[in-house]
Amino acid sequence: MNALPLLGHASLDDILAWRSSGPIRVREFLADVDALAAQFPVGRNVLNVCQDRYRFTVGFAAGLVSGRTSLQPAAQSTETLRQVRAACPDVFCLCDGDFDSLDLPRLDFPERVAVDPEKVVKIPEIRADQVAACLFTSGSTGLPMPHQKTWGGLVRSGRAEAETLAMFVRSHTVVGTVPPQHSYGLESTVLLALHGNCPFWSGKPFYPQDIVAALDAVPRPRMLVTTPFHLSALLASGLDLPAVDLLLSATAPLSTRLAAEAERRFAAPLREIYGCTEAGQIASRRTTADRSWQLLPDVRLEQDGDQATVSGGHVDGRVVLSDHIEILGDGRFLLHGRHADLVNIAGKRSSLAYLNHQIAALPGVTDAVFFMPGDETAEDIGRLCALVVAPGIERRQLLAALRERIDPVFLPRPLILVNALPRNATGKLTRDSLQAFYAAHKSDAGR
Repeated sequence: MNALPLLGHASLDDILAWRSSGPIRVREFLADVDALAAQFPVGRNVLNVCQDRYRFTVGFAAGLVSGRTSLQPAAQSTETLRQVRAACPDVFCLCDGDFDSLDLPRLDFPERVAVDPEKVVKIPEIRADQVAACLFTSGSTGLPMPHQKTWGGLVRSGRAEAETLAMFVRSHTVVGTVPPQHSYGLESTVLLALHGNCPFWSGKPFYPQDIVAALDAVPRPRMLVTTPFHLSALLASGLDLPAVDLLLSATAPLSTRLAAEAERRFAAPLREIYGCTEAGQIASRRTTADRSWQLLPDVRLEQDGDQATVSGGHVDGRVVLSDHIEILGDGRFLLHGRHADLVNIAGKRSSLAYLNHQIAALPGVTDAVFFMPGDETAEDIGRLCALVVAPGIERRQLLAALRERIDPVFLPRPLILVNALPRNATGKLTRDSLQAFYAAHKSDAGR
């Protein structure tokens, strides 16, 4: 049997995680895993909605040792739960708070373990071909789609990232603002702990003051795993920032300006991760040093007409990417936006990613997105709108400044000023949430 260990640690007394009560060692973690697995009800699929990162990881590992699959949708809405129940009738929900699990069978995370950590003598082995998780796309361009991940692929992914970030020699304590249910959160917090020797903070800080408190609660060297949305809010907060040794960002393009400010404020290097739910993480770059991306170890990128496919390394099979990619050689490439982002108006082409970058760079703009509504009348077909957060700035000022940056044909009609955008926990804007938000605010276009 081809099997891989649940953890890559050399000692049962290594630190795996940090909680407010102090460090959690590998043997304590394994005791919690055994105790939880013994309480699992009948069912092969676990909908793990635990918000505490340590409890999520215990639930994830308990699923592995008991031969179950962790279902991890990016959203946890009522409609998502219904879809999960329809696809996996035997699913049960693992919770650690006041989560409305509807009519799903439910297991609340126990407060105490029943296994003595000192009786733990070894790290369990898991079949490499076991389906460890089923991750769902975010739904930013349509309906969320499921993608199964084997344990062997996830382990290779965690080890590849650790090798790329050179953390095997000097372990970093990870503070993540991204939920572990998301592919980026799973890979860059949970898997880095299990197979990269990087213990994580158990919380999931969202607001700037919570991120600062979490960083202060763990020892150095420290790494902040975050998103452009969280990073921008943190830098704009005016708070004193704790020392950080490495910054990691993903889920959306990061501007060179924001990356440079983050490196200056934290006095630490910042690296971006590029990937997708279908393939996982496949490349990284230091944003302030190079526009090009470098593939992770053993990952291959090939061009077939307008499409790029990725394979090798930790990637299961061959995956078609949704982005326009320019291969440079030596494992390097450039990104030129997503296929789904392309817009064609009056014979002129651009991408939503480019337009978003231009409007976000305007002075006074704290958040913004271009959006192509899909429910308008015939005369509105091909019209772009923009939802903009810019306190104290008038619409006409924004349009005048934007006109200097983009072709007039792509100016938003309308540009709607709002107090905040409906971003989810990873900072993303799903198609459904944008559509509903636009419908609720389009009457404000002339104000």
